[in-house]
Amino acid sequence: MATEKKTFTATIGVDVKGETWSCVEIPDSAEFFGTGKTVRVDAQVDEVVLENVGAMPTGTGGHMVSLSAKVRKALGKDVGDEVRVAVTPR
Repeated sequence: MATEKKTFTATIGVDVKGETWSCVEIPDSAEFFGTGKTVRVDAQVDEVVLENVGAMPTGTGGHMVSLSAKVRKALGKDVGDEVRVAVTPR
């Protein structure tokens, strides 16, 4: 598994079976993590730090990190808004 940090810009909202979930999708994540299964990561979304969260499979070969209502409120953002993300595998 990679130990480096991956940074990217993403729009909040991932389509999962026809529903939009309040998540950010990690680009090229299966290659980055070396697996298609859930991976524990530390993430920073804009200035909000998320420690030891699950990067869950999207069902289409990638991974996503969920952003709770509390996190979105701290960000001042919601589904459809763009955020800067950094993830580091644990």
